[in-house]
Amino acid sequence: MSELIVAKFGGTSVADFEAMSRCADIVLADNRIRVVVVSASAGVTNQLVAISHHTELTERFTAYTEIERITMAVLQALSHPEAVAAQIELLLSELRQLIEQAGTVFSVQQKDDILSFGERLSSVLFTQVLAERDAAVACFDSRLVLRTDSHFGKAEPQVDAIRALCQQQLKPLLASERLVMQGFIGADAQGQTTTLGRGGSDYSAALLGEALDASVVQIWTDVVGIFTTDPRLTEQARCIREISFDEAAEMATFGAKVLHPATLLPAVRQNIRVFVGSSREPSAGGTWIAREVTERPAYRAIALRKSQTLITVKSPAMLHAAGFLTRVFDVLSRHHISVDLVTTSEISVALTLDEAPGSAFDSLTETAIEELRQLGEVKVEHGLSLVAVIGNHLHSSRGITGELFQALEGVNMRMICHGASKHNLCFLVQDADATPVVKQLHQSLFAA
Repeated sequence: MSELIVAKFGGTSVADFEAMSRCADIVLADNRIRVVVVSASAGVTNQLVAISHHTELTERFTAYTEIERITMAVLQALSHPEAVAAQIELLLSELRQLIEQAGTVFSVQQKDDILSFGERLSSVLFTQVLAERDAAVACFDSRLVLRTDSHFGKAEPQVDAIRALCQQQLKPLLASERLVMQGFIGADAQGQTTTLGRGGSDYSAALLGEALDASVVQIWTDVVGIFTTDPRLTEQARCIREISFDEAAEMATFGAKVLHPATLLPAVRQNIRVFVGSSREPSAGGTWIAREVTERPAYRAIALRKSQTLITVKSPAMLHAAGFLTRVFDVLSRHHISVDLVTTSEISVALTLDEAPGSAFDSLTETAIEELRQLGEVKVEHGLSLVAVIGNHLHSSRGITGELFQALEGVNMRMICHGASKHNLCFLVQDADATPVVKQLHQSLFAA
């Protein structure tokens, strides 16, 4: 096949039968879409996470009941539910057995098993939605080709193995039928189920696109593309029609929820264009992400990431001393703490961490802080937000910082990072100031 498109549909896009029907329209309108990657139906993953965290059976089954309700609502809306009823019941039965047989606390491996059921259920249902439109379609288990390591909870894909398996098992099927696959999940070399972490369905689609030499990866969600900032923060936010890989990567890294940060890695490696659009309004256009774009404006977007921690390590011993930063980062490395922003002065270093679940903040134990205290005075501040201005040549364009600081006159910035990247300028503000700051900046930089 000369041109292949991998289309991924997020949780809200496959939330119920009506939503799945809209997605089926998109898939069947373009014969180049041969691989469809689906997330769990909206709400299901949250319930599966609740099951994996609860120790009481009653609480687990309360969450299970909601999963069953969402699933059965789609099943009963099908024209021929009997075609997949047995598969759905088998999956639900397997989930019930996991809930009942596990001890009081699930292992990380068991948690991955549990979390996999959302995509496994939605993929069976969506395959039948397409089949009822007379499409040649099959449900394919992603775990057969999406090879990862055994780091349960946030497994690392094995790119070369994925490519070999996809070329061997998937490619020959695509000429005769479309394949519906599960995002977010894979398997290690022993066949044990793994997950790529929250938001991993986008990543799955990009990995499959890379392995199959796709020309485009489509990300269908509930918003019409990527915006100049979060539309919930200001009504003036507008859709960006095209954006470079570099700019989009900065946006994803610094808080844009519409795109998983890892999604672009396979796309960049293989130079695959990525399209982000709304499954509710497919005709409304969206955002194209590509290596080459027609325009590279100084300001492209503003990203916001709340709940940041600022750590400052201060020591007079740092003055004119070699090796101080090495010792600081050695502590961070041993405790698996990755930092986002770093600034230094003659006698101090300031670092930021994201407090989101599963982030580096989870590793910031009292032990790690005590080890940092051996190097100097340590101050830990919470309740901060990271604002990132994304654009082009921000490190070398005249007047950029002057414009920004003029727009933010009167705002107390806790930390500023500028010059390390030509695509972003970042600073910290108090959480309470974050939304007004973004609105003010957007008005100043993007007002038509």
